[in-house]
Amino acid sequence: MSLERTTIWQRPAELLQELIRFDTTNPPGNEAPCIAHVDGLLRGAGIETTILARDEARPNLIARLPGRGQAPPLLMYGHVDVVPTVGQAWTHPPFEGRLLDGWVWGRGALDMKGELAMMIATLLRARAEGLEPPGDVLLALLSDEEALGHYGAGYLVQEHASLFHGIRYAIGEAGGFTVHLAGRRIYPIMVAEKQTCSVRATVRGPAGHGAVPIRGGAMAKLARLLQALDRHRLPVHVTPETRQMIETIATTLPFPQGAVLRLLLRPALTDRVLDLLGPLSSTLDPLLHNTVSPTGLRGSDSLNVIPCEVSVALDGRLLPGFTPEVMLAELGQLLGDDVALEVTCYEPGPKAADMGLYDTLAAILRELDPGGTPSPLVVAGVTDARWFSRLGIQTYGFTPMKLPPGMDFWKMVHAADERVPAAALDWGVDGLYRLLQRFGP
Repeated sequence: MSLERTTIWQRPAELLQELIRFDTTNPPGNEAPCIAHVDGLLRGAGIETTILARDEARPNLIARLPGRGQAPPLLMYGHVDVVPTVGQAWTHPPFEGRLLDGWVWGRGALDMKGELAMMIATLLRARAEGLEPPGDVLLALLSDEEALGHYGAGYLVQEHASLFHGIRYAIGEAGGFTVHLAGRRIYPIMVAEKQTCSVRATVRGPAGHGAVPIRGGAMAKLARLLQALDRHRLPVHVTPETRQMIETIATTLPFPQGAVLRLLLRPALTDRVLDLLGPLSSTLDPLLHNTVSPTGLRGSDSLNVIPCEVSVALDGRLLPGFTPEVMLAELGQLLGDDVALEVTCYEPGPKAADMGLYDTLAAILRELDPGGTPSPLVVAGVTDARWFSRLGIQTYGFTPMKLPPGMDFWKMVHAADERVPAAALDWGVDGLYRLLQRFGP
């Protein structure tokens, strides 16, 4: 057992198998056994750890590798909880952690126990080889990311912010893996994410008995509201991060794909070009607009009562640098004055990305794959990065994985048969280790 623990960093696929076998489905999470297992690995290697929890069943682990003090500390973090598998048809049991034909199968292989296995292995390697990084390196294993993070990153930021004093940059999920596009290999590095801005839209009209139809009432107005949201986008916005991302990818792609992609940067043409891009449109569309998606309705509680008021919950997402006031103004212009709009939840984020570590990360990817092209990435969803941004910490999605052609990272996340090539994990440990060697000035 001692020999196995001292060399496990050389076998990140095996480490991932161990992590997958802990069922950390959220809800309920039950992350404690998984956290305890990793705590034992790190402590066994002589790495300092601390466990903090709002709920003992949902702990978080902080490990620290001392550095030379020549650079601010670097944070690496990820979540051990995973989404449910109920109703999905898996080829192999989702919590078996099977290694088959060079692939590790199981829930969390990509989101994000695979990435955590690479981070843990990197820290163990640094300890085993006596690496003294430019600054301290903190590794945080978090609970509850898949359900808002109140027991994980949110708890640590709100109750233990001093742990992260002096940290400027962090490494998290959503980037560093291969995207195959038009025969090219793109490596997106997440530098920004859209922020939640939920809205309630309400329409009103006369009430009545269901046996006596009312034309043009609240339900009819609701229908027009939903139709307007389905048929029309909100205004185009090209943020600096999205501009850099599109320009980088367009320069890499052959003609005419690159030229067409670059047309997205001309707001007068953006929506027309998106309509021509096919499946790629669903990826780029939300990065060029503030968006809302209807997700819930509230009308009459009785089948035979025509409601005088109907409301629809809108899952709104704001581009970096935009405010709820902009969202309300854009929705008001689209939906008209007879729709009452109210912001129900807003989680502010950074106005602009701090790109200070980006060149270092991009250089590492070029070393690992000289034929690949690193690119900034803005993501439409949210991660625990939003919590750490409240402490002024810039997160980069940088968990390097060289993936084979035909593998679509995003389509496998949260899906049945989630899996990752074992070789991609070895590749990622190499990339993260290079980062630990050089993240300072």
